Amino acid sequence: MARKSDRTPHMQRALARTGLSPGGVILETAQPTRAAKRRRILYWSLVALTAALVISLQPVFAADTIWTKFSDVMKDIYGKLLGISTIIAVTAATVALLVRLISRNQRAVDEATSWLKRIVITWVILNSLGFCIAYLEPFISGGQYTP
Repeated sequence: MARKSDRTPHMQRALARTGLSPGGVILETAQPTRAAKRRRILYWSLVALTAALVISLQPVFAADTIWTKFSDVMKDIYGKLLGISTIIAVTAATVALLVRLISRNQRAVDEATSWLKRIVITWVILNSLGFCIAYLEPFISGGQYTP
């Protein structure tokens, strides 16, 4: 253990921050002052007020309704999903075709053929969803179903 004369002010501050005394006994930590509590309350009140203003003013400045915004978001998501699914389908189909052409094991060839069929069917279903939505959208536009 270091002697008192060996301790530097830096070491004493470090000990005070950790809450330990030089002898290893835990000291009581200092409580925040009243001014610090007030600053903290003021800060979080301003954060809450700013968040409330942002949330309440957003619909005022929005030019679109929630349904047009939802439609735009879904079109964007569907477009990205279609692009990613096409890349994945082409990659998986390539692997399945290579296994089918190269493999000498009949079971592996049959499984590759089965996977190839599943890949093509799934890709066609994902692509046809966009056509179905484009066809049905005029019937349900404006939130009103008109048969």
